Amino acid sequence: MDREGFRTLLKTRNLTEEKIVAAIAIAERFEAYLAASTNQPVSVTILAFCKALIQEQQNTYDNLLTLARYGRFTRNDEIYVAALELLDGAEAQPNLYQRVAQIFGEAIRDEVFDGIGIAPLGTPSIEKPFYMFPVIDRLVQKVSLPELEKLLSDCLRDLPYIYYKNERRKYKNSRNIDHYLQKRHRSFVREIRKCQQEGRLFFSQEITDEVVEFVKNNQEIESGVREGNIVYVTKIPYNAKLYLAECDPTLKRYYACHCPWAREAIKNGGLHLNPVFCNCSGGFTKKPLEIVLGQKLQVELLESVLQGDLRCRFAIHLPINLELA
Repeated sequence: MDREGFRTLLKTRNLTEEKIVAAIAIAERFEAYLAASTNQPVSVTILAFCKALIQEQQNTYDNLLTLARYGRFTRNDEIYVAALELLDGAEAQPNLYQRVAQIFGEAIRDEVFDGIGIAPLGTPSIEKPFYMFPVIDRLVQKVSLPELEKLLSDCLRDLPYIYYKNERRKYKNSRNIDHYLQKRHRSFVREIRKCQQEGRLFFSQEITDEVVEFVKNNQEIESGVREGNIVYVTKIPYNAKLYLAECDPTLKRYYACHCPWAREAIKNGGLHLNPVFCNCSGGFTKKPLEIVLGQKLQVELLESVLQGDLRCRFAIHLPINLELA
């Protein structure tokens, strides 16, 4: 590995010298592990490496992030995506554990998590549904559906304000909510087109001409269209390239799903996936508008792949007193 090159990259992330040294050590250890595992796919190797980190209690966020950075540094998208998928949404189940206790009490929390526990950081996506959905099914039996929907629609992801501060500025510089949503859509199309032109991934997916046109022709995708006091938003598929080419409905739902806690079980089956969990995605989807408008909003789940639809679509209810024109 080009140690000095990797060090230079890490310095751009404002890491301390101690963290830089630790990251280089993990990257070199993984590189050696990779070199000794030539007879298996990279995705399998990184999972085996993370399993070793879990056993050693070295499965820290920083160590897994180092693997993603190593993949980006070496221009190996397979390593980058595999590491990114281990980190994506990892906070959801620990957050559920905390919020169930806060809202419903520790006794109910202990009961619904009994025998399941919290998935260690670095748990493969194929195992994550078995940590999440038995808990969700138990909660459905213990609390009312509206209470559970409300808990989930606040989103189990950590979504700091700083992620969306530019959206608030854009809204303030817009004529109205419709103008803002139009600008947001154009900006999103420019973003994915730039990824395509530069030959880099948009998060974990390749962008093609077909994907750009698909998004460009539907303002609902990751942006929203207002009808009355409701903004309708559709999620971009997790892997839009394969989604657009796929005819099998199960695989199409699989390529549509962003949720690391559900996606693999869609393809493999063997576990009941309660679609109430998709309210968490609704909470993620409404967050930008909540920041933009400075208040909590109600989100309604209209379609989701867990309930058999081929897309995930939400209705975000705007404040009654919002000036629309």
